[in-house]
Amino acid sequence: MSKIKWLTIKGYKSIRSLEKFELNNLNVLIGANGVGKSNFVGYFKTLHELVEGRLKVWTSKQGGADRILSYGIKETASFLSAIRFGDNGYAAELVPTADSSFTFNMEKLYFDGPYYGVTEPSLGSGHSESNLKKEAKSGTSAKIASFCYSAISQWRVFHFHDTSDTAAMKRLCSVHDNEYLRTDASNLAAYLYKLSKESPEVYSQIRKTVRLAVPFFDDFVLRPIKLETEEEQIRLLWKQLDSDYALWPSQLSDGSIRFICLVTALMQPSAPSTIIIDEPELGLHPYAITLLGALIRSASLRMQVIISTQSVPLLNEFEIDDLIVVEREKGASSFKRLDESKFKVWLEDYSVGELWEKNIIGGRPSK
Repeated sequence: MSKIKWLTIKGYKSIRSLEKFELNNLNVLIGANGVGKSNFVGYFKTLHELVEGRLKVWTSKQGGADRILSYGIKETASFLSAIRFGDNGYAAELVPTADSSFTFNMEKLYFDGPYYGVTEPSLGSGHSESNLKKEAKSGTSAKIASFCYSAISQWRVFHFHDTSDTAAMKRLCSVHDNEYLRTDASNLAAYLYKLSKESPEVYSQIRKTVRLAVPFFDDFVLRPIKLETEEEQIRLLWKQLDSDYALWPSQLSDGSIRFICLVTALMQPSAPSTIIIDEPELGLHPYAITLLGALIRSASLRMQVIISTQSVPLLNEFEIDDLIVVEREKGASSFKRLDESKFKVWLEDYSVGELWEKNIIGGRPSK
């Protein structure tokens, strides 16, 4: 019910104006470097921080309102976000302040019910942090606000690019931190340990899928360690086929551990309604990319999936209708869907990835 129907984004970084853009169960963003794919992904991170009441801190980390508004404060007066999911919706307009932060010019909910029709409760204006969470707890529109907050807060933007030796996914984590897979997989060991106990069939399927891309992999070694404080912690260890020796995560390649994170995110049993992944193919072998494409297609039957990619092999796993072509027009990002029927003749001889390489479907660098 909380999958995204459409969204409007105005004044956010390179996205000057995106009006009521519809999203499907599977959405694959393609385009040249710098056209705005990452800004589209970043919008969901910003929305998450906003509804969690962390807008001021997030804005500061981004370098201030001037860095978030399209081409700065002098050119863009506000950042408008409106999003519809199920019978509900949420909208907010942010205007910059003198201290390079934001204040809410407008924040409101939307609900189209079978008995009362359309209602749009206001959450006020002039505040510096979202009132959504507060309204969900005790406001006059608590029921609508609670649903909206629950939906938006559960959308996940996964980012597994950091696989260095100090990456969170390779360090110890608390065993009890296992309610959901964190967006940077920092609780990967705890989450897999929970699956091994509570969802053994899913755990087994994750293990088998990892072995398809990493043939020497046998199983995870997940052993909780009790500290002096009585807290239990766990680390992601693993073993090879025909060996019971526990190996460290640093003894896996970056691509292998990234693939493990992707498989776990896409096969998690209690999945978020929407997940967003930026360039999931990074560092993967071509065969692993093919497997990833199949996993993404399968996951889109259970949840809404949004990815951005520049991989031809990954594009070959999708249909034209799944694509969102992102380009720069007059200095701003533009987003468009394609009609597969218009490429029917081309598809008789070429794959989707080849059409992208030949610039038949757009989304390639232009002079």
